[in-house]
Amino acid sequence: MIVCKRLHITGRVQGVAFRASTVTTARELGLSGWVANRVDGSVEAVAEGDDAAVTALVRWCHHGPPAARVDHVEVTDEAVQGALPEPFAVR
Repeated sequence: MIVCKRLHITGRVQGVAFRASTVTTARELGLSGWVANRVDGSVEAVAEGDDAAVTALVRWCHHGPPAARVDHVEVTDEAVQGALPEPFAVR
């Protein structure tokens, strides 16, 4: 089943290669979507693809790359868009 999730990740997630690592992980999982820094210091991502692959990315986002410190990951369901950037990209 194809799903789409929006993630809001807080903690020390900017300046620690979080976006680049998210792109690498999402592409390895075959996902479409994007990741971006937010002005409040958090990171936002939208991932679309196979349910198991999206779940794996969400699980990865709970720890992120080695230099990150993830405090919280908020996950919300989104309507499947089918027009997300492919492959996964930084915004």
